[in-house]
Amino acid sequence: MNTLDNFRIREGNSLYCDIVLNINIITSLLEQVVQYEQERIERVKARILDGLKDLSGTDSIDNNRLEQEMIFYLEKLDLNEEKVRLGNHCAYFLETMELDEPVGKKLGFIAQEIGREINTLGSKANHTEIQKLVIQMKDALEKIKEQLLNAL
Repeated sequence: MNTLDNFRIREGNSLYCDIVLNINIITSLLEQVVQYEQERIERVKARILDGLKDLSGTDSIDNNRLEQEMIFYLEKLDLNEEKVRLGNHCAYFLETMELDEPVGKKLGFIAQEIGREINTLGSKANHTEIQKLVIQMKDALEKIKEQLLNAL
């Protein structure tokens, strides 16, 4: 092997390690979301109950509309789907990196899916500490995307 090949192998290993590190950061941050979920649910529940107390003096409550709003908030509260998908995408990303074939474009697509789940998690969070975790996840994902561009 010549010097150029050795350099490329070292560079590739370095990129690999950095990408894996950042995927692991995202996974670790995702695990930290759990500690804030109950507090988040309690805050939203308190807001809804306060809103209902304000409405209790009026006779013009549309029960169908109230039911629709409650369903909307219940769906907004549930982060489970995003957490599961994000975890699965991160695991799939790592699995794909181990394939013995060109995977650069595929990793780019998986990174896009990771970004979508992070964004959805952030838009549903409605909690400051979870938002901070989401920002850190986005930062790690940006580093991954930069390194993927270096590898292509």
